Amino acid sequence: MREREPRALDAAGLWAYAVKALAGRAYSIGELREKLRLRAGRAEDVDGVLARLKDDGYLDDRRFAEGFASARLANDRLGRTRVIQDLRKRRVAPDLAARTVRQVYDGVEEEALIEDWVRRKYRLAPREALFQSDRDMAAAYRRLQRAGFRTAEIVRVLKRFARNSELLDDFEPPEEPEE
Repeated sequence: MREREPRALDAAGLWAYAVKALAGRAYSIGELREKLRLRAGRAEDVDGVLARLKDDGYLDDRRFAEGFASARLANDRLGRTRVIQDLRKRRVAPDLAARTVRQVYDGVEEEALIEDWVRRKYRLAPREALFQSDRDMAAAYRRLQRAGFRTAEIVRVLKRFARNSELLDDFEPPEEPEE
Protein backbone atom coordinates (compact mmCIF):
# COMPACT_ATOMS: atom_id res chain seq x y z
CA MET A 1 0.00 0.00 0.00
CA ARG A 2 1.41 3.40 -1.00
CA GLU A 3 1.81 6.17 1.52
CA ARG A 4 -0.36 9.17 0.89
CA GLU A 5 1.35 12.43 -0.03
CA PRO A 6 0.41 15.22 2.37
CA ARG A 7 -1.97 17.56 0.66
CA ALA A 8 -0.72 20.97 -0.39
CA LEU A 9 -1.90 23.76 1.89
CA ASP A 10 -3.12 27.24 1.00
CA ALA A 11 -2.06 30.33 3.01
CA ALA A 12 -4.68 29.77 5.74
CA GLY A 13 -3.76 26.09 6.01
CA LEU A 14 -0.06 26.97 6.19
CA TRP A 15 -0.76 29.45 8.98
CA ALA A 16 -2.64 26.83 11.01
CA TYR A 17 0.07 24.25 10.31
CA ALA A 18 2.83 26.68 11.41
CA VAL A 19 1.06 27.67 14.62
CA LYS A 20 0.46 24.02 15.47
CA ALA A 21 4.14 23.21 14.78
CA LEU A 22 5.27 26.11 17.00
CA ALA A 23 2.96 24.92 19.76
CA GLY A 24 4.91 21.64 19.76
CA ARG A 25 8.40 23.15 19.94
CA ALA A 26 10.36 26.26 19.04
CA TYR A 27 11.70 26.60 15.50
CA SER A 28 14.13 28.98 13.90
CA ILE A 29 12.89 30.91 10.89
CA GLY A 30 15.00 28.77 8.54
CA GLU A 31 13.73 25.50 10.00
CA LEU A 32 10.11 26.57 9.80
CA ARG A 33 10.60 27.90 6.26
CA GLU A 34 11.77 24.43 5.14
CA LYS A 35 8.90 22.74 6.96
CA LEU A 36 6.34 25.06 5.35
CA ARG A 37 7.87 24.74 1.86
CA LEU A 38 7.23 21.01 1.97
CA ARG A 39 3.52 21.58 2.60
CA ALA A 40 2.85 24.76 0.61
CA GLY A 41 0.58 24.69 -2.42
CA ARG A 42 2.18 27.94 -3.60
CA ALA A 43 5.75 28.79 -2.65
CA GLU A 44 4.96 32.51 -2.32
CA ASP A 45 2.55 31.81 0.56
CA VAL A 46 5.45 30.72 2.78
CA ASP A 47 7.05 34.17 3.06
CA GLY A 48 3.70 35.78 3.90
CA VAL A 49 3.03 33.27 6.68
CA LEU A 50 6.55 33.72 8.07
CA ALA A 51 6.23 37.51 8.01
CA ARG A 52 2.92 37.31 9.86
CA LEU A 53 4.39 34.92 12.44
CA LYS A 54 7.28 37.33 13.04
CA ASP A 55 4.95 40.34 13.29
CA ASP A 56 2.71 38.52 15.77
CA GLY A 57 5.73 37.56 17.90
CA TYR A 58 5.53 33.81 17.31
CA LEU A 59 8.87 33.64 15.51
CA ASP A 60 12.12 35.34 16.54
CA ASP A 61 15.54 33.84 15.79
CA ARG A 62 17.28 35.87 18.49
CA ARG A 63 14.88 34.63 21.17
CA PHE A 64 15.09 31.08 19.76
CA ALA A 65 18.91 31.12 19.82
CA GLU A 66 19.02 32.49 23.39
CA GLY A 67 16.61 29.85 24.65
CA PHE A 68 18.37 27.07 22.78
CA ALA A 69 21.86 28.07 23.97
CA SER A 70 20.68 28.57 27.56
CA ALA A 71 19.04 25.14 27.58
CA ARG A 72 22.12 23.44 26.13
CA LEU A 73 24.29 25.07 28.79
CA ALA A 74 21.95 24.39 31.71
CA ASN A 75 20.81 20.87 30.76
CA ASP A 76 23.57 19.32 28.67
CA ARG A 77 26.54 21.42 29.91
CA LEU A 78 28.03 21.43 26.41
CA GLY A 79 30.85 23.58 25.13
CA ARG A 80 30.40 26.73 23.08
CA THR A 81 31.54 25.21 19.80
CA ARG A 82 28.95 22.44 19.93
CA VAL A 83 26.12 24.85 20.73
CA ILE A 84 27.11 27.08 17.80
CA GLN A 85 27.19 24.03 15.50
CA ASP A 86 23.78 22.90 16.73
CA LEU A 87 22.30 26.37 16.18
CA ARG A 88 23.71 26.44 12.65
CA LYS A 89 22.12 23.02 11.99
CA ARG A 90 18.87 24.61 13.12
CA ARG A 91 19.42 27.23 10.39
CA VAL A 92 20.25 30.17 12.64
CA ALA A 93 22.50 32.76 10.97
CA PRO A 94 26.19 32.17 11.80
CA ASP A 95 26.80 35.65 13.32
CA LEU A 96 23.64 35.44 15.41
CA ALA A 97 24.59 31.96 16.65
CA ALA A 98 28.13 33.04 17.62
CA ARG A 99 26.97 36.32 19.21
CA THR A 100 24.23 34.61 21.21
CA VAL A 101 26.48 31.81 22.47
CA ARG A 102 29.14 34.35 23.46
CA GLN A 103 26.47 36.26 25.43
CA VAL A 104 24.96 33.15 27.09
CA TYR A 105 28.37 31.72 27.99
CA ASP A 106 29.73 35.03 29.26
CA GLY A 107 31.37 34.37 32.62
CA VAL A 108 31.15 30.58 32.27
CA GLU A 109 34.44 28.86 33.07
CA GLU A 110 34.94 26.26 30.33
CA GLU A 111 37.44 24.22 32.35
CA ALA A 112 34.86 23.84 35.14
CA LEU A 113 32.33 22.64 32.54
CA ILE A 114 34.82 20.08 31.26
CA GLU A 115 35.54 18.83 34.78
CA ASP A 116 31.80 18.48 35.44
CA TRP A 117 31.40 16.67 32.13
CA VAL A 118 34.22 14.21 32.94
CA ARG A 119 32.80 13.56 36.41
CA ARG A 120 29.31 12.96 34.98
CA LYS A 121 30.36 10.72 32.11
CA TYR A 122 32.85 8.69 34.16
CA ARG A 123 31.05 8.77 37.52
CA LEU A 124 31.11 4.98 37.94
CA ALA A 125 34.85 4.65 37.30
CA PRO A 126 37.12 5.11 40.30
CA ARG A 127 39.23 8.29 40.08
CA GLU A 128 42.48 6.32 39.95
CA ALA A 129 41.19 4.16 37.07
CA LEU A 130 40.45 7.09 34.77
CA PHE A 131 42.51 7.42 31.61
CA GLN A 132 45.17 4.84 32.46
CA SER A 133 46.03 4.11 28.86
CA ASP A 134 46.70 6.21 25.78
CA ARG A 135 43.56 4.73 24.29
CA ASP A 136 41.34 5.81 27.20
CA MET A 137 42.85 9.29 27.06
CA ALA A 138 42.29 9.57 23.30
CA ALA A 139 38.69 8.39 23.63
CA ALA A 140 37.99 10.95 26.36
CA TYR A 141 39.63 13.68 24.27
CA ARG A 142 37.46 12.85 21.24
CA ARG A 143 34.30 12.78 23.35
CA LEU A 144 35.13 16.16 24.84
CA GLN A 145 35.79 17.61 21.39
CA ARG A 146 32.41 16.33 20.17
CA ALA A 147 30.85 17.95 23.25
CA GLY A 148 32.15 21.27 21.91
CA PHE A 149 35.08 22.05 24.17
CA ARG A 150 38.30 23.69 23.00
CA THR A 151 41.50 21.69 22.73
CA ALA A 152 43.63 23.74 25.13
CA GLU A 153 41.06 23.50 27.93
CA ILE A 154 40.50 19.78 27.27
CA VAL A 155 44.22 19.06 27.60
CA ARG A 156 44.55 21.06 30.83
CA VAL A 157 41.63 19.23 32.43
CA LEU A 158 42.68 15.79 31.21
CA LYS A 159 46.13 16.36 32.72
CA ARG A 160 44.46 16.76 36.12
CA PHE A 161 42.52 13.51 35.73
CA ALA A 162 45.11 11.38 33.93
CA ARG A 163 47.15 8.77 35.71
CA ASN A 164 50.01 9.41 33.31
CA SER A 165 49.67 13.11 32.54
CA GLU A 166 53.08 13.18 30.82
CA LEU A 167 51.33 11.69 27.78
CA LEU A 168 49.81 15.11 27.22
CA ASP A 169 52.96 17.17 27.77
CA ASP A 170 54.09 16.92 24.15
CA PHE A 171 50.61 17.38 22.73
CA GLU A 172 50.43 20.53 20.65
CA PRO A 173 46.82 21.62 20.23
CA PRO A 174 45.93 22.98 16.80
CA GLU A 175 45.23 26.68 16.52
CA GLU A 176 41.55 27.35 17.11
CA PRO A 177 39.74 30.38 15.78
CA GLU A 178 38.16 32.69 18.33
CA GLU A 179 34.38 32.97 18.16
